[in-house]
Amino acid sequence: MAVARPQSVLDRSFTPAATAGTGGTAVGGGDAAGRAGDPAAGTGAPAGTGAPAGTADLAAGAGAVPLLPVVGGDLDIPLVGGGRTRHVNLDYAASAPSLTSAADEVARLLPYSASVHRGAGFASQVCTAVYEDARAEVARFLGARPDDTVIFTRNTTDAVNLLARAVAHLPEGPGRVVVLDLEHHANLLPWSAQHRVVVPVRSTLAGTLDALAEALRAEPTALVAVTGASNVTGERLPLADVVRLAQAHGARVFVDAAQLAPHRRIDLAVLGVDYLALSGHKLYAPFGAGALVGRADWLRLAPPYLAGGGAVRDVSLRPPTAVPSPDENGPSPAENGPPSPEVTWADVPARHEAGTPNLPGAAALAAACRALAALPAGALAAHDDALRARLEGGLAGLPGVRVLRLWTDADRDDTGNADTMDSDTRDGHTGDTAPVGVVAFTVEGRDPDALAAYLSAEHGISLRAGRFCAHPLLGRLGASGGALRASVGVGTTAADVDRLLTAVREYLTTGPSWRYSRGPGGWAPDGDDRLLPGWASGAPAAPTPAASPCDT
Repeated sequence: MAVARPQSVLDRSFTPAATAGTGGTAVGGGDAAGRAGDPAAGTGAPAGTGAPAGTADLAAGAGAVPLLPVVGGDLDIPLVGGGRTRHVNLDYAASAPSLTSAADEVARLLPYSASVHRGAGFASQVCTAVYEDARAEVARFLGARPDDTVIFTRNTTDAVNLLARAVAHLPEGPGRVVVLDLEHHANLLPWSAQHRVVVPVRSTLAGTLDALAEALRAEPTALVAVTGASNVTGERLPLADVVRLAQAHGARVFVDAAQLAPHRRIDLAVLGVDYLALSGHKLYAPFGAGALVGRADWLRLAPPYLAGGGAVRDVSLRPPTAVPSPDENGPSPAENGPPSPEVTWADVPARHEAGTPNLPGAAALAAACRALAALPAGALAAHDDALRARLEGGLAGLPGVRVLRLWTDADRDDTGNADTMDSDTRDGHTGDTAPVGVVAFTVEGRDPDALAAYLSAEHGISLRAGRFCAHPLLGRLGASGGALRASVGVGTTAADVDRLLTAVREYLTTGPSWRYSRGPGGWAPDGDDRLLPGWASGAPAAPTPAASPCDT
């Protein structure tokens, strides 16, 4: 069956004023970085775009078509029993599809494959320029301060571990780190157990901020490490309030933006966030690239994250220190001990980027940043909000379905534009806290893994089932046995959401059409006749789910 490519929002006509410039207001603002008006005050317009006129029009049609074209947006996949359908990807929070512009950037770069920073040839010069331009692009996208550093990493987990290494080697000794119990394991486990304080969240954002303030008053703290948006519920902390609390107690702030950056613009300089990490594979770039962005001083003082080429300025071999000889006739000969390396380490960012870098990953990440920045003001948030509202409202109308939520006061958008953060104070916290397009839910009496297997096998819909590498949070939410998570992005449409809602309704009313059994890798249809592509398996074979080492 031929499948037509979904129309992109970019296929529609926007006025030049709407598409020029940086693509909209950022969480935290923008004038300080020379990029936008002052959304921290809820006013102002992106530089070069005029007032964000047409926001109401964007909201009215939001979600009808993809916001940006993605690779695999028209992917045709098999169904159990022999049918085929267009794949509906509602698992963006795990790994988002690559933007076509990011894939095109990689294809354009590959013919120039050569060494970065270490070659005199023309291709090497091209690669070096692309790599450093990518660093600058990521900094611009995030509103980094002029003296901030951008270190390319493998992903968010890698970036958090790098920062944790720096915090453990502060001149005054290992720093105390305060985190909340809602965090993804990547922002919970890397921090030293001896110096990590986990604060349980309360039922409201205001109460959670009070608990955080209490923890900061208890003992001097080096860093407050929080998520920008929950990878389970999509709910957001008011980052401006977190920064104010931390600064009042002499602490810095780190934001895990793996889930926030794909849904909202961020401005580090205006918010006052000190460090931020993100993953390319969640920001519409291929696998294997991420970034840690922030203040250079702690990172400059830290031991290199990896030792090796590219992270050093000079290496020499120091003669071994003479030691007394057993016969007491004088020092032992030098050959009794090997020479030891004496290293002068490079400054950041090279200090923490040993080895040949992932140039295609960095270039693709930068291309994704450019594409998102070029969107019309408010378009990203309008698309995201419309899809989440449709998804959450539809699920709430199904019998036995419970949408998981943390806070009772987390749905506010004070400014009328969810891209922005307002400075007004209400309900004990400030700014927009409208959740992003990540929705977790349970179905009473149903195994989430079994429902996920049915959605994939009979409807061609991908979403996530499990505990989402946030086991403490799932336990707090009363879903220690796991849940389902649907997440949307720039390639998602309202029709995709409706397909999920229809499929879940059918499951609850008429049940699956196929018999399913639970094996070592989870639930799967009996006699599954869907074949993996030969190039993916070495030979055609029915797909067998692999069990996740962390129970997803």
